[in-house]
Amino acid sequence: MKNILLSHGGGGEEMNELINELIFKYFDNEILKETNDSAILKIDGEIAFSTDSYVVTPIFFSGGDIGKISVCGTINDLCMVGAKPLYLSVGFIIEEGLSFDEFEKILSSMSKIAKENDVKIVCGDTKVVPKGKCDKIFINTSGIGKIIHKIETKNIKNRAKILISGDIARHGSVIVAARDEINLESDLKSDCRSLKDIVMALFENNIYPQAMRDATRGGLSAVLNEWANFNKIEILLNEESIKVQDEVMGICELLGFEPYDLANEGTFVLAIDEKDSKKALEILKNFNENASIIGEVISDKNSRVILKNPYGVKRFLEYPKGELLPRIC
Repeated sequence: MKNILLSHGGGGEEMNELINELIFKYFDNEILKETNDSAILKIDGEIAFSTDSYVVTPIFFSGGDIGKISVCGTINDLCMVGAKPLYLSVGFIIEEGLSFDEFEKILSSMSKIAKENDVKIVCGDTKVVPKGKCDKIFINTSGIGKIIHKIETKNIKNRAKILISGDIARHGSVIVAARDEINLESDLKSDCRSLKDIVMALFENNIYPQAMRDATRGGLSAVLNEWANFNKIEILLNEESIKVQDEVMGICELLGFEPYDLANEGTFVLAIDEKDSKKALEILKNFNENASIIGEVISDKNSRVILKNPYGVKRFLEYPKGELLPRIC
């Protein structure tokens, strides 16, 4: 089996072959082929710009891999502010010894998601580090999107309905189940996916949320507490409206996790004007039957999130604390 060597990041013939014969094979487009020091882009109007680094372990997991999550993650970050993703950059930090087969599988996954979302990978960088200096591969993706309808967290109003696009905590549960040191067997799949089609479907139906956020690290708890603190609002959630798969709940109970704290990679939270909430829910359910209206903003003061269980008992849903699951995305 052929492996990545330090010489593949050395700037010489081997690196040139790696880029031109393997990376360009999957990311080929007219802008990348110009091989300038920077991609030259034409974009009219207001743009969104986002970056993130991906260090997930294991790099292949049920429902995705580090390549898929790196492209979906940046696409989703752009969509959450109301932008249509257009261009991505990709930076690879590869550990000496990664097999060509594994690297090609990651490239293929990234190419597939980018093409499905009509996004071009227009520039990038590749570094190879000695064995033991990183864990197989780290990826950074940055993205530019054109604003279709600007969405900002500061716009959440009192009485807004809170919706979620699907069940929660699957990605975090899949990663913890896949790790050798825990060795749980599970048929769960990560929710890792692009949210572009869902967001664009909302816009095409004249639904413009007050705020949107993909519930990644820190999960639902982190998103809602951030909204409550930033806007000084009080959010009341109905626990029975928040869908959690039985396997996810089993993993949480076994290991002592709150499903509200675990990461999602294809599920997002919306704050929507009450008059638009039912139509928005219909659209979300076209993509995931577990989408639901989970609560509402009940006050424009107090900066807190309250969870009410089916028996009417209330408790504060607080920010996740401590180190939950490192290297999940």
